Amino acid sequence: MSPERLYTNEIINNMSLKNKFLRDQLVQPIFIHENEKSENNIPGLGKNKILFESNIIKNISNDLKNGCRNFIFFFVPKNKDNIHFNTSFQEEILLKIKKEFNSEIVIWVDLCLCSFTKTGHCCLFEDQKINYTESLKIMSDIGLSYVRGGADGIAPSSMLSGIVNSARIKLDSHNFKHIPIMSYSTKFASNFYGPFRAAADSSPSFGDRTSYQLDYTNKENAIKSSIKFSDEGADLLMVKPGLLSLDLIEPIALKTKKPVGAYQVSGEYSSLVYLADNKLIDFDSGLLETWSSFKRAGAQYIISYGSRYAKRLGI
Repeated sequence: MSPERLYTNEIINNMSLKNKFLRDQLVQPIFIHENEKSENNIPGLGKNKILFESNIIKNISNDLKNGCRNFIFFFVPKNKDNIHFNTSFQEEILLKIKKEFNSEIVIWVDLCLCSFTKTGHCCLFEDQKINYTESLKIMSDIGLSYVRGGADGIAPSSMLSGIVNSARIKLDSHNFKHIPIMSYSTKFASNFYGPFRAAADSSPSFGDRTSYQLDYTNKENAIKSSIKFSDEGADLLMVKPGLLSLDLIEPIALKTKKPVGAYQVSGEYSSLVYLADNKLIDFDSGLLETWSSFKRAGAQYIISYGSRYAKRLGI
């Protein structure tokens, strides 16, 4: 890891600070669909909506006014394929957003194939087996495309061995050595991703993801996974689902000496929405309690669908 990558701007630097809880440590997910005819509601995620080219600038402007300036994008293309992947739409959107906001915001882009493929899987298959070589090549090319468009960092989420190393080599060879990589380094094959898959249009058309995501019963492998992606060159590490992985944050940080964050996944967040909608909990108090639990466990940054409410919650 090059520590300088985490000092490239104030927001990214704040993500890795210890013993503080800053607004910049909260990352807001945004789903951007190329097809503007898509339904914009996301079941279970409250006021989070699918966004389009026509309203993305306005929505980010509103978030910025509320003090939210750290985002992770999930792109959903209009046309899906299992061979050819066109990222011109994603590049154009990134260029448009960066032209509007420049360094006022940080944009991470999730790097995966699940929203691109007809199969809904995070990688490419050949004869029902993962094609590692082609998957790594294509994802690394897509990551480069995002950075050329203006992404401040990429976030490989496929859990394929070698993806961080492959993406790092690709970026470095095109003079993007300064771009950090935030790895979904410990990501379980969880039951809590339902609302996300609806928003990202990424449910698998066959099988499941247990062949490349982690078994949530195995703590040792969960820690080893983050060590592996750290060794591949990840600058920031992550546990996902966050609330169900609090016990892993400290041991991963101790083993790797790198910043570890937590992703409060859609199923975890939607439980708060459901309870609040049914007047069984005060939403703001419950959300703040979950964030405090992440920080108490040692998370240095948090990806949450409620990050845009941080100012309202006093952070």
